[in-house]
Amino acid sequence: MKTAAPAASVRHASGSFQLVESGNGRFAARGPLTFATARQAREQGLQSLASAAGRELEVECGGITASDSAGLAVLLDWLGAAKRAGRTLRYTHLPRGLVALGRISELEELLERGV
Repeated sequence: MKTAAPAASVRHASGSFQLVESGNGRFAARGPLTFATARQAREQGLQSLASAAGRELEVECGGITASDSAGLAVLLDWLGAAKRAGRTLRYTHLPRGLVALGRISELEELLERGV
């Protein structure tokens, strides 16, 4: 049985972002996903998603405490990386703020259905 990897964390004055693997290609996003954390969260996510077992990936986003357009860009980047790798990725429990940003950018459907 594979044990879940420890949470990687990105800490900034505004708080820390974590992407915690729970096994079977599932992850939980926690903390702020903002300009302050976006660069490190992007890299952390790309590495974590690339090393995950399985072809189908899911990120539960209910633990995201703050978000902005940089956070939206991170989620879109992770979708692109998954698609290029021939994998699927979907997000669950997206915060209202990210859904609203997606709607404004005409990306709401992509965020909700994934790739």
